[in-house]
Amino acid sequence: MEQRVRASWRLELLHMTLIILFWNGVRAQIRYSLSEEQKDGAVVGNLAKDLGLDLRSLKERGFRIVTTSGDSLFTVNQIDGMLNVNGKIDRETVCERIIACIINLKIALENPLEIHYVSVEIVDVNDHAPTFPEKEKRLEISESALPGARYQLQAARDPDSATNSVQQYKLSHNDHFRIEIKDRGEDRKMPFLVLQKALDRETTSRHKLLLTALDGGRPPKTGTMEIIVDVLDVNDNMPVFTQDVYSVTLKENVPVGTIVVQVNATDMDDGTNGEIFYTFGSDIDSKLLKLFDLNSNTGEITVIGPIDYEETNNYDIDIQASDKGPVNYRLTSDKSITIKIIDVNDNAPEIEVTSFSSAVPEDSKVGTTVALISVSDLDSGVNGKVLCYITEDLPFRLTPSSQDNIYSLVTASSLDRETVPRYD
Repeated sequence: MEQRVRASWRLELLHMTLIILFWNGVRAQIRYSLSEEQKDGAVVGNLAKDLGLDLRSLKERGFRIVTTSGDSLFTVNQIDGMLNVNGKIDRETVCERIIACIINLKIALENPLEIHYVSVEIVDVNDHAPTFPEKEKRLEISESALPGARYQLQAARDPDSATNSVQQYKLSHNDHFRIEIKDRGEDRKMPFLVLQKALDRETTSRHKLLLTALDGGRPPKTGTMEIIVDVLDVNDNMPVFTQDVYSVTLKENVPVGTIVVQVNATDMDDGTNGEIFYTFGSDIDSKLLKLFDLNSNTGEITVIGPIDYEETNNYDIDIQASDKGPVNYRLTSDKSITIKIIDVNDNAPEIEVTSFSSAVPEDSKVGTTVALISVSDLDSGVNGKVLCYITEDLPFRLTPSSQDNIYSLVTASSLDRETVPRYD
C-alpha cells in the first residue's frame, strides 16, 4: 500500500515538472529580421545565447527545429547554437504578396523538454522589376471621341512589396493623351489612358505611346508596354475637287461618245467615307441630259446628243461629288463646268433676192437698180462672213449697201434687147 502511494506521488510530481517546463517554453519567444536573398548558411542570430542555453548540452538535449514537413528554411547548429539560413530564401516564393512575411519556428530541446518559439521576418529586397501582362496594347478610338474619355489599361505587376512594388506610371510625351492612376489598394495602382485633345485621323491615323511602370526602389526598376492607338474614321471631310475651275472647249458636231472632260474629287476620310461618286446637280436643265452623260464612278462627261453651235454656243453644267458614307451623313461638294462650243463651217450662205420688176427697159441708164440681194450665214466668225460677187462677164454689178451683207444689183453698161433679150 505504501509503495503504491509513493509511485503515484512520483508520477504526479513528474507531470507537474513537465507542465512547468512546457509553460516556461511557451513564454520564450524571439523575433529576428532577415533580408531575403541571403546566401546559404548566412547567420540569422545566436539562439543559444538569446535563450540562455548551455552550449555544452545542446547536442545532448537534441537542440533542433521542429517541422512537420521535414524541410525548413533554417537550421540550428548544435555546437554554437546559431540559427542559419538553409539554402536561399526568396521572399516572393515564401510569402507571395503578403505584406508582412513572418516565418514561425518551433525550437525544441529534451531532458527536460523545452519548447521555444522564434519568429523570423523576411524583409523585402527590390529584386524584381515591374512587368506588364503584355508587351503591346492596341486600342481603337474614334476620332469623334471627346476629350476626357478614359480607357482602362492592364496594371503592371511587381512581386516585391510595399514601396518596392509599382508606385507610378509615366507616359511618353504626346499632345493627345495623359495617364491617370487609380489606387486599388494592396499595392495595386490601375492606369487609365485619358484623351485630352481630340483626334484627327486625317492628320495622324496611328499613335504610338510608351507606358512605363516604376517601382519605389532607389534607383527604381522599370517595365514598359507599347500602346498603339488606331484612330477610327468618322465622315467629317467633304469631297474636294482637284481643280478650282473646269472650263473646256468642244467643237460642234462631235460624234456621240466623245469625252468632254473628266472631273475628279478626293476625300481624306477612310473606307466608304472616302469613296466618291458623281451626279449632275439637281437643277440641271433637262435638255442637257439629252446631250451629255456623266459616269458616276469615273467623273467622265461624254456627248450623247447633237452639239450645234448655232443652237447653243455655251453650256454651264453643275456637278456634285458625294462620298459613300451613311446616307443621312453623306457630304457633298458642288462644281460648275463651263463648256464652250466651237463653231464649225457647217452652214452654206443663204441668198435672198428682191426684184423691183420682171423686166428692165433696154434704154435704162447705167447704175439703174435692178434688185436688192440679202445674203446670210448661220456660222460665226470668218465662217459666217460672206463674199458676194458675179462670176460671169455681165452688164451688171453688185454694189454693197451701208448694211452688212446687203447688196444692190445695178446695170453696169447699156442694154440691147435685140442683142441679149434675157439674163440669168
